[in-house]
Amino acid sequence: MEKIPITPRGYKAMDEELKILKSVKRPAVIRAIAEAREHGDLSENAEYHAAREQQSHIEGRVKELESLISFADVIDVTKLSGSIKFGATVKLVDEDTDQERTYQIVGEPEADIEKGLLNIRSPIARALIGKEEGDSVEVTTPGGVKSYEILSVKYI
Repeated sequence: MEKIPITPRGYKAMDEELKILKSVKRPAVIRAIAEAREHGDLSENAEYHAAREQQSHIEGRVKELESLISFADVIDVTKLSGSIKFGATVKLVDEDTDQERTYQIVGEPEADIEKGLLNIRSPIARALIGKEEGDSVEVTTPGGVKSYEILSVKYI
């Protein structure tokens, strides 16, 4: 598997989530399973089945985070400059609606469009890579072609 680019902030968030899962949530669910077992017949014990399902989700997320962390390529974006690349914080204006938006181009594990964290593999990010402040870009989205002007590019 290839390395996964990620910002230091994204790496820290994944590492903290992993620590909480291992040190808080995993022991809590083990206690819940033990308690539910004490209630007798497991075949009709809803608490037991719910706790086991929660345990399954926790263990799955732990494995996912451990894998992501092992393949993480942490990139210090504050040392970057120039044209748009991974880690850039880009301020755009929609040329049709004059609506301004600010995005940071990040790796897939930390992408969250609601927080302005744009997946590097998204159509908008792919269109922005290599462009500079003042450039216009056209992006083909599921809703049609959108045109944006790049107002600023920062690495923070």
